[in-house]
Amino acid sequence: MSYEDFLNMNFKFAQNDAFWAIEVNEVVVGIVSYYWEHEPSKWLEIGIVFHEAPIWGQGLGTRALTLWINHLLNTLPIVRIGFSTWSGNKRMIRVGEKLGMQMEACIRKARYYNGEYYDSIRMGMLREEWGLIL
Repeated sequence: MSYEDFLNMNFKFAQNDAFWAIEVNEVVVGIVSYYWEHEPSKWLEIGIVFHEAPIWGQGLGTRALTLWINHLLNTLPIVRIGFSTWSGNKRMIRVGEKLGMQMEACIRKARYYNGEYYDSIRMGMLREEWGLIL
């Protein structure tokens, strides 16, 4: 596909406040995002993706999510922020703990990967708890 064709695509990520790029030394290494689990009740969930494994384990996820949560709490009328992951993703669970999130739910054996079942984990925090850890 040509660059011009790519730019002309109706890309949901482009010009969307719900998705921001993570840059390190002017190179995009991932994204942070949010979505409404239930918008009428202001139930918001966040996500983070790094494109390359060598980025992992350097504290970038914690830093990016700290900035993202600050931004969301300063711009959206929400009282809670959370995310979902699976019990095999120890790094993401640790990031949530470092951010001051609590495990709010564990849905047992809800995710299947490489022939094994894992729990689905939901972590979250309230607006008033955010200031306590910064």
